[in-house]
Amino acid sequence: MPDKAVPLVTIAIPTYNRANSYLRQAIDCSVKQTYRNIEIIISDNCSTDNTEEVVKSFNDPRIRYFRQDKNIGMYKNENFCVQQAKGDFFLLLCDDDLIDHDLVDVCLRAANYDTNVGVILTGTRVINGDGEVLGEDTNEAGGLSTADFFLAWFEHKVPLYLCSTLYNTKRLKEIGGFISKKALYEDNVALFQLAAKFGRVDVQAAKAGFRRHSDNIGSMAKISNWCEDSLYLLDVMCTVVPEKKAVVREKGMLSLCRQNYGRCGRLQSRIKRLYAYCIVYKKFNYCDSPFKYLYGKHIVYKSAYRLISGVKQRIIKTPGQDVR
Repeated sequence: MPDKAVPLVTIAIPTYNRANSYLRQAIDCSVKQTYRNIEIIISDNCSTDNTEEVVKSFNDPRIRYFRQDKNIGMYKNENFCVQQAKGDFFLLLCDDDLIDHDLVDVCLRAANYDTNVGVILTGTRVINGDGEVLGEDTNEAGGLSTADFFLAWFEHKVPLYLCSTLYNTKRLKEIGGFISKKALYEDNVALFQLAAKFGRVDVQAAKAGFRRHSDNIGSMAKISNWCEDSLYLLDVMCTVVPEKKAVVREKGMLSLCRQNYGRCGRLQSRIKRLYAYCIVYKKFNYCDSPFKYLYGKHIVYKSAYRLISGVKQRIIKTPGQDVR
């Protein structure tokens, strides 16, 4: 393929005080991409550690380093990266996440190097603070219409993470970058808009790692803010698929309500959890009772416990068997 036909891909890493933890890994997996026509934007949100020193240690001419004069917040730092991007496609890599060395190559091949497509999606692994894989979700959305893609996400069949999404840079800039009511679902708002209007390409394999740990910004946001952003996202989804608006809203209300019930369960205080469940119940127009949700989780846990206990009993009752 001639050089002029090879799209440029921007990998942007907004960062703050991660020089001594995950930043080096994020940069390393970026510079080692097998697809070479990339630029790497690193926007330092006025870190107080040695971020600049870590960045310069890579000595890669494709890296463009920016340092903010003051901390502008994560949301504005993300959109600063969007505005600086020169690539045909844009991947926002949080400074604690990882991408496989062939992610960009696989994505561009799957899209046949078409720079008109709205988004390219892969599957995603969830990893812990030490990089150990906690779970892996493949992308099973191939061939689905936009409305069915939305419904598949509601049913947890499609993993959507920043680290496994390539956005069409030009189109992303046209819609104003990453925007949502409470800056929590801003990535999905952009993704759904671009996918609906300009199409998407789906890669089934997991090609990125989302790191789950106590410092994740999502775990610190207030439940009421998550609810407001969830409802804003749902409005956007209904707008872009008017022919399936009714079913998307019905399924979305139930799914997003339960997602927010899940966030309530992570709160340490029982009183705060109870209060949070009531907030979600009201915000979602009483579409799904928290008691019904909790009862369902109890049944699932009880069934899993019985299954595991049964396996253990069968192992114990089989003396002399070499269990590996």
